[in-house]
Amino acid sequence: MTGRSGRHRETRPASLLARLSLARDSLAGQVFSLQALIVLLLITAAAVALVFQARYDSEKDARNRSLAAAEAFAHGPGLPAALAAPNPTAELQPLADGARKASNLDFIAVLSTNGVRYTDARPDLIGKRASGDFGRALAGEPFTEVFRGAPSDAVRAVVPVRDAQGRVVGLVSTGIEIENVGHVVEGQLPLLIGAAAGALLLGTAGAALVSGRLRRQTRGLGAAELARMNEHHEAVLHAVREGVLIVGADHRLLLANDEARRLLDLPPDAEQRHVGELGLDPRTAELLLSGRVATDEVHLAGDRLLAVNVRPTPPSAGRPSGSVMTLRDTTELAALSGRAEVARERLQLLYDAGVRIGTTLDVARTAEELSEVAVPRFADFVTVELLEPVLRGDEPSPVAGMHTRMRRAAMTGVRTDQPLQPVGDTIVFAVPTAPMAAALDAGQAVLAADLQAAMGWRAADPAGTRMALEYGFHSLISVPLQARGVVLGMANFWRAANTPEAFDEEDLSFAEELGARAAVSIDNARRFTREHATAVTLQRSLLPRVLPDLSAVETAFRYLPAKAGVGGDWFDVIPLPGARVALVVGDVVGHGVHAAATMGRLRTAVHNFSTLDMPPDELLGHLDELIDRIDQLESGEPGAVEGPGEGLGGGAGEGAEEPAGITGATCLYAVYDPVSGHCVMASAGHPGPALVHPDGRVEFPELPTGLPLGVGGMPFETTGLALPEGSRLVLFTDGLLEDRDRDFDAGLELLGRTLARPGRSPEQACGDVLAAMLFPAPSDDIALLIAETRRLDPRRIAEWDVPDDPAAVSRVRRAAAGQLEAWGLEELSFTAELVLSELITNAIRYGNEPIRVRLLHDRNLICEVWDGSSTSPHLRYAATTDEGGRGLFLVAQYAERWGTRYTERGKVIWAELSRTAGAEPLLPPGLDLDSLEDLAW
Repeated sequence: MTGRSGRHRETRPASLLARLSLARDSLAGQVFSLQALIVLLLITAAAVALVFQARYDSEKDARNRSLAAAEAFAHGPGLPAALAAPNPTAELQPLADGARKASNLDFIAVLSTNGVRYTDARPDLIGKRASGDFGRALAGEPFTEVFRGAPSDAVRAVVPVRDAQGRVVGLVSTGIEIENVGHVVEGQLPLLIGAAAGALLLGTAGAALVSGRLRRQTRGLGAAELARMNEHHEAVLHAVREGVLIVGADHRLLLANDEARRLLDLPPDAEQRHVGELGLDPRTAELLLSGRVATDEVHLAGDRLLAVNVRPTPPSAGRPSGSVMTLRDTTELAALSGRAEVARERLQLLYDAGVRIGTTLDVARTAEELSEVAVPRFADFVTVELLEPVLRGDEPSPVAGMHTRMRRAAMTGVRTDQPLQPVGDTIVFAVPTAPMAAALDAGQAVLAADLQAAMGWRAADPAGTRMALEYGFHSLISVPLQARGVVLGMANFWRAANTPEAFDEEDLSFAEELGARAAVSIDNARRFTREHATAVTLQRSLLPRVLPDLSAVETAFRYLPAKAGVGGDWFDVIPLPGARVALVVGDVVGHGVHAAATMGRLRTAVHNFSTLDMPPDELLGHLDELIDRIDQLESGEPGAVEGPGEGLGGGAGEGAEEPAGITGATCLYAVYDPVSGHCVMASAGHPGPALVHPDGRVEFPELPTGLPLGVGGMPFETTGLALPEGSRLVLFTDGLLEDRDRDFDAGLELLGRTLARPGRSPEQACGDVLAAMLFPAPSDDIALLIAETRRLDPRRIAEWDVPDDPAAVSRVRRAAAGQLEAWGLEELSFTAELVLSELITNAIRYGNEPIRVRLLHDRNLICEVWDGSSTSPHLRYAATTDEGGRGLFLVAQYAERWGTRYTERGKVIWAELSRTAGAEPLLPPGLDLDSLEDLAW
């Protein structure tokens, strides 16, 4: 059980030791500690005083004994005669030893007048002069003193010896050594210590009895707790706004605080009076007399309604238990609870508004959410009008007077048959005294508690307002929607016949708070709309609009920006020399304009690197190095070269915002050769493609993904695949597969099932994939590229091996002319022979074996000359005196495109001739093709 202080009741200590273990922080413990300390100090002081007193008494006793023995020995008969004898020591030493032992002294010495010893307790000192001043004794005055010196410290007495004539003929010195005086005191110490211990025990026992009594009286509480209890007692009596009555077992009032006296109108001398004599309501008096427990019973006290609680008090100190009653005035509780409920509902409505408004970042939908959240809990009808620029996502004009025309963006009501203008209509605020116009002009909410008296509102549209009044509209609050000090629109809260109470001032402040929260969400949606539109426009301008029509592949694509913001997903199809094609897909981390711009930079870089016709792993390596370089230039890191217009992003002027670097990107680059049907690809952190075989079987080839672009430091690896004709490569970004409700592996499995249906074109396959996998609101961009592979007809391929002999040029040229005639390309024969002559001659002169020539009849004629040298020719202007250098110039003039690509064991110089290039080239008179073989570059 616990006492009133909340402490567990302590059992009475069973021994003195238990009493001594009282808590030091209790008042009884503090009193016990203080009493014990005082007793200890007093006993210690008394013991010290007794020790000093005993030492003093011992020293005094030693003086008296020494003086008495010296007086007796000095006045002994025959002593003067013995001193005058020839050998005083022989006569006096036995006498001195006997007297010393009889008087229990340490020494008796007989001295001559000049201090020489005749006798002594230590024979070795006889005949030696004694230390000290004997002037007083020689003058005839006996004395005692505490002597410090040789042979030992002692309490001694010195008495003169007189002869019959009264002359001093010698001295007698007796004494007790100081050490032996202390032994007397030490012998008394056990008695002193025993007496002190007994006194301490008695004092401690007395203190324990007093503190035990005090502990029982104070229930083991400390001074701070007693002070706090007193404060609580005073607070209950005078400060607590709840009545408290304590009634004893004899039904007499023991305590009543000020609030109880006020609520029950008790007389001043109510304490110690019987409950029946206090003039209480009979039900209240009966409750106190019964002693039963009550909880929140309502009792009448005059014109007050009191909530009464009664609990029994625990018995204390053998007294029977009483009861305690608490009283609470509930007369004003109903009104207070009504206002509190309204406030709670308003807070809940504001919380719901914060949760439900602004969930989609769509301007029109945000306006609808504002109207929906306020009906019917605050208003019967809500209309929201927005400025036209806000609906488009543009910045509204801050010029005053530009807000008189708005478009109704949302309307919600408790009924659908209302007379208000529908959504989409233009609302004009032409009358300055109308609540809407007044609110826009003042920049704060305006209350029209009685629409019958709102003449400005009625004058704005007499016919419409008459219908509204007949419908039951009677009260209006107009709130301008403002964010960052700019007006975005207007929200109107209407009450009709469904809510008879009109809006008041409290409703006005609440509507203003609701409008302010909604305005922030609308402004956020507006800015997102503008940024999203800008990013979408930029993204679409940077992505390929039409893919090239190639013989190698038939392609189809889909690109969908994320609903929450355009990202950096991209794809591309790039024609390469030799009828080959590059398939590219990539993903830039992030969303918005920066991600779209970064995507454009990467796509341009891939196009530029692809013109060098390098392997996929080398291309990704150069792209990775470029991204790292761009980041250094734009972030100002060490190693970046400063200069105007540096980097792909250009320079920034002073004070310009620091541009953001490329935070990360992935890329998959694949090159397909329709001649061999071989595909080589490399990945920089991007998911690999899906391979759909002609029979519909789907597999996901494993390839080293590598690190994302921009991480740097690690090389990329290539993977080669042999693709049958009619197979499909499906390249995609991770936004197609995963979202909040689906992980990557589940998306990959669904994609495989969707692609496994044969008999569809790539365009149909793209549509089916999106229909199966698209989320209602994708959180990331989606890029999908499907390429169906084709093979170049072997009959359109011609190859010749060329020996290292200039005479072989004409033979290969004639064989090529015959092949062109078989293909029906006679119009290209002369140009092709010219180009082949120059390329083969250059390979023989400057290249290494093996040398090989290949013609590809694709949409254009492709001439390729292979050799084992890695030396690349360069186009230049030949001087007049140069013997060579004009051959490559002729190739560049008469070929639509030309270039060089490197292989593992040499290079390929190629030229592409178009059938629509025009007439045959004009050559100088007298110059034939054989003579062109002598031209060199």
